[in-house]
Amino acid sequence: MKKIIYIIVALALIAVVVIRLKTNKETTVSRVYQYKKEQAINVQAITLKLESPENDITYTGTFEPNKETRISADIQGKINSVLVDAGSVVRKGQALVQLDNSLLKLQLQTIEIQIEGLEADVKRYKVLANADAIQGVQLEKTELALKSAKVQKATITEQINKTTITAPFSGIVTAKHTEEGAYAAPGIPLLQITDISSLKFTVNVPEKELSQFEPNQQYALSADVYPETVLAGKVILIGSKANMGNSFPVQFSVNNTADLKIKSGMFGNVQLKNDKEKKFIILPASAIVGTNIQPQVYQVKNGKAILQNITTSTRFQNKVQVSGGLTEGDVIITNGFINLFDGANVVSITN
Repeated sequence: MKKIIYIIVALALIAVVVIRLKTNKETTVSRVYQYKKEQAINVQAITLKLESPENDITYTGTFEPNKETRISADIQGKINSVLVDAGSVVRKGQALVQLDNSLLKLQLQTIEIQIEGLEADVKRYKVLANADAIQGVQLEKTELALKSAKVQKATITEQINKTTITAPFSGIVTAKHTEEGAYAAPGIPLLQITDISSLKFTVNVPEKELSQFEPNQQYALSADVYPETVLAGKVILIGSKANMGNSFPVQFSVNNTADLKIKSGMFGNVQLKNDKEKKFIILPASAIVGTNIQPQVYQVKNGKAILQNITTSTRFQNKVQVSGGLTEGDVIITNGFINLFDGANVVSITN
């Protein structure tokens, strides 16, 4: 009897568990969204029409100084004075640093005294040689000694001149590496001078767009911080080797403003005007799916989304110019790609 009771209790427990599991499954299924492929998907779409590409095409680059150099001494010596500071505007030939030249000046005085004595000897020996009072070789040796002394004087004079370090070109002192009392030597930078009266501006251009630039032609440039100031830049270099991004450097020469407000290192852009009257099919870049190798779009046909292979040419900002695969009047999906698939039923809201 007890055995029967145990069996009945066990079966009742099993029945309760089964009923509970079934109830939980039904509750879960009712809460989970069941996607139906035949259900129409709401999407946004546009009807294609021929358009002209945007007038302004810009490339971003950086302004660099036309000239910049670090100045060092040609000879060794103690620095007596530094005549400029960082930020000073200097002219070509202006004195920047003065080295100690007191010993050199004493050597110059010594050699000048020697020259004076040798010149007197030469005059005296010429008179004696003409009178056959001395041998001609003695006059020749004195004349050679005079020439050697004059060479020594020229050498010392040149060394004295080099103790005054001057600006090789006009510009601005952008770095100061020394002070009075320091020791100067060849190869040790003392100052840095930068000339920003004229600048170089470099942009990287994709190979497909490189033909838009021609050597010695002028283009409109502007700095990002001064967009209202338009500068004329002349192409001085079109790169012959691509970088890692398969773009080529294009460099411009541009004159700075009178107040030199364009600084080295500022970002800017070159603007190209598109004067072509030909119209193209232009898509928002967000409408393109697929890969870079094979771009695709969803085209609406008879209430269905159909994947269409396309060919693109030029990208500018957030738009893409289409060169094949679409025609004017086609309806293209631009938004609502969630759960979208090739052949899906769609309800499109066309802009």
